[in-house]
Amino acid sequence: MALTTRFTELFGVRHPIALAPMGGSAGGALAAAVSRGGGLGLLGAGNGDREWLDREVPIVAAGTDQPWGIGFLTWAVDAGALRHALEYGPRAVMLSFGDPSPFVKPIREAGAVLIIQVTGLEEARRAIDLGADVIVAQGTEAGGHGARRGRSTLPFVPVVVDLAAPVPVLAAGGIADGRGVAAALALGAAGALIGTRFQATVEALVDPAIAKAIVEGRAEDTERSGVLDIVRGSRWPSRYTARTLAHLHLDRWRGREAELVDDPQASQDYQNDVLRGAIPALPVWAGEAIDLVTDICSAADLVAALATQAEDALARAGRR
Repeated sequence: MALTTRFTELFGVRHPIALAPMGGSAGGALAAAVSRGGGLGLLGAGNGDREWLDREVPIVAAGTDQPWGIGFLTWAVDAGALRHALEYGPRAVMLSFGDPSPFVKPIREAGAVLIIQVTGLEEARRAIDLGADVIVAQGTEAGGHGARRGRSTLPFVPVVVDLAAPVPVLAAGGIADGRGVAAALALGAAGALIGTRFQATVEALVDPAIAKAIVEGRAEDTERSGVLDIVRGSRWPSRYTARTLAHLHLDRWRGREAELVDDPQASQDYQNDVLRGAIPALPVWAGEAIDLVTDICSAADLVAALATQAEDALARAGRR
């Protein structure tokens, strides 16, 4: 059976699967492969660095004739960077983590689909008021950044679905196989936004050691914390923490965030450890579904496999 939803109809894609626009890994090759595979590929443009965009957007544009989009960190991007990205004609723009209202008008004027990611009901209501075309409901199981005091995907998604109807909602957080996609659909979502699983693909913009760590990682090794943002000198707003794999400096400073903020030597120690190769340049962002990531494969093949698994899971559930 074909998994046709409001999301697939809106974009004209085959499968209700979208690539999370992960900064540092969702580049042009990965986004193009996801779109070729029948999902929606979203570039992880972060703060809208122009050099990065000018390198990666032509790759996705040349790599697929299917719809693709760009995702930004709302707290970090400025209007000029957004307008520059819109000149490339993305089918969709996704805004995450922060106030999206300053960017709605230029996205509308460009004719792009507006996707807003939310981590709580207040953010969801704001997205609805702003006229989001698609809402992503992110649970705390997600890898990378999310709400410090968020809700798990299973109870959060159906509440947002009910609140946002008829606006399509994508579920995010803790989804790494077709069973997770099927569960999202059963919750009333129109599809799933998937991150961690796509980091372990041949097209991802990650160091091979990162992909290997994800394949070998376990859910119990992941932790949500603000420590690594503080010690790295990151400007991430404190209301968002990050789920990562185990890390030397997380072990060193866990529960001592206030002390860490006031310790100038801590950041220098972190940089020294990076320079001598004791730790990776970036933490390994990874969600709780990491146990389900067991190989490194082609992203296009992965999209098709996820869709087939979801269809099978729904069929089995129906037979029961």
